[in-house]
Amino acid sequence: MAIRQLSETLINQIAAGEVVERPASAAKELIENALDAGATRIEIATSGGGKALLRVSDNGSGMDAADLELAVRRHCTSKISETLEDIRTLGFRGEALPSIGSVARLSIASRRRDSSGGHEIAVAGGKIAHLRPAAANPGTIVEVRDLFFATPARLKFLKTEKAEAGAITEIVKRMAIAFPAVRFVLSGSDRTTLEFPATGDDHLARMAQVLGKEFRDNAIALDAVREEIALTGFAGVPTFNRGNSAHQYAFVNGRPVQDKLILSAIRGAYAETIPSGRHPVAVLSITLDPALVDVNVHPAKSDVRFRDPGLVRGLIVGAIRAALARDGSRAATTGASDMLRSFRPGFQPHAQRPQTPWSAETSPSRPYQPTTGFGERPQASFDGLSMPAARAEPQFSPQSAAPEPIARYPLGAARAQIHANYIVAQTEDGLVIVDQHAAHERLVFEAMRKALHSKRLASQVLLIPEIVDIPEEDCDRLMQHAAELSELGLAIERFGPGAIAVRETPAMLGEVDAHGLIRQLADEIAEWDTASGLSAKLEYVAATMACHGSVRSGRRLRPEEMNALLREMEVTPGSGQCNHGRPTYIELKLSDIERLFGRS
Repeated sequence: MAIRQLSETLINQIAAGEVVERPASAAKELIENALDAGATRIEIATSGGGKALLRVSDNGSGMDAADLELAVRRHCTSKISETLEDIRTLGFRGEALPSIGSVARLSIASRRRDSSGGHEIAVAGGKIAHLRPAAANPGTIVEVRDLFFATPARLKFLKTEKAEAGAITEIVKRMAIAFPAVRFVLSGSDRTTLEFPATGDDHLARMAQVLGKEFRDNAIALDAVREEIALTGFAGVPTFNRGNSAHQYAFVNGRPVQDKLILSAIRGAYAETIPSGRHPVAVLSITLDPALVDVNVHPAKSDVRFRDPGLVRGLIVGAIRAALARDGSRAATTGASDMLRSFRPGFQPHAQRPQTPWSAETSPSRPYQPTTGFGERPQASFDGLSMPAARAEPQFSPQSAAPEPIARYPLGAARAQIHANYIVAQTEDGLVIVDQHAAHERLVFEAMRKALHSKRLASQVLLIPEIVDIPEEDCDRLMQHAAELSELGLAIERFGPGAIAVRETPAMLGEVDAHGLIRQLADEIAEWDTASGLSAKLEYVAATMACHGSVRSGRRLRPEEMNALLREMEVTPGSGQCNHGRPTYIELKLSDIERLFGRS
């Protein structure tokens, strides 16, 4: 069969298969063009989920007649010249408009600010109409109708109008977070109008518009630099989490991306602080030299490739963990809100209440109950102790010492223990309720994790080394990290061109499936160029031991023990949640309590 040159229209339709996957893809390209043109106001209108109509209007620099004629032709752009190593704009490929015009009915009306009149050009199914004068305000209006009418097969792969409209909304949200100085308005017959007023340099205010006002109260600022890479943004406290990862936003040099390395780093940073199935809320902005990142990985430009991915991942994990250690121990404000809602006047009918009273023995969150505690005396020795009371009468005589000052303690002073599991502490402006088991579990785990990283972990020598056959390139990667793995108690050696000999394994892991462990580490190193899998496994063991060795639910504590627990929580990183991600305490302000009684 003879080779022949494809037509320009068919070439554009092939390109459109990658550039314009759905209406949201077209919206992304058009919004990027508006931002690159310096727009401060962008309005997006849709109909039929963007399939029937997608209109993007902006007040940017606009185009003259010559620019319009070139804009609808493939690989014509004003954003790059001769190299791809210094890309500082959102768009640069020169494919979006001709690709959209090849599968839809496209019209562009534009006018420069210094021009007395505008011009309009139209493209339908790849056929370009003649340029003509048009009345237009300064800026550009791009209108896309009947998307994929020229390629009907693509329509079958689109989702419902509601789903496609939701995807466009998500694109607008990401762009709005990235550019807080720009006003965005999203409207149409298929949606309720959504508006994001410009917030100038106040990025957190824009994030609150998109993520909700609760994010402002539960966000921790990030500001870190490593070598030539800077990371800024905000990370939510661990107890402020969501059911999916849709509330995680990442930007590289101002470009919204959905990069697997960044998302993996966020998950790693929140390890052991968020329950399984829950996801943190975070907005990360990475700034680096454009030569150190490749944004030309895919026509959609949502994936990027870093020259040093390990450096970027380490920066993200380190910055988030440092922020959580500094300010992440506080409970989410939403916890107090949920608590208040449960206390609203008007109780549930008796039929809806639990039929059995709460007890430490039947609680679904009860810990493992060993026969002896983790260095504790038997429970019976505490039965005769006096307990802190919630009664109003004084608990000390005039000759006794003054009550412990509470103003200088964030978690206050213990006042009572209820149901032998919850500590009630009084703070300067409210009260705190602490789950004693969850709190002590976290304290023990952090102490064990610190011991893990302070020296080489103990290892057990195998009587007969395990020989693991893996590809030669995986052997090379593992041997590059042999010293790091040795610090974790895993001693490996090269055993021929395609095998690894395992001579020692971490003692904490007990009996180890060496074959599975080596293969898992090889896969992880191949993907991320890190060897954190073994560390994570050891920390999981430490977390399990901490759970079994913590103060148990149902144990009565003396006042000094309760206060000692509170003081230790105040200086321990991540003490706001246990190893499984559940909150260890809930804070209720005095103003919230007064509202319950109608006093404010």
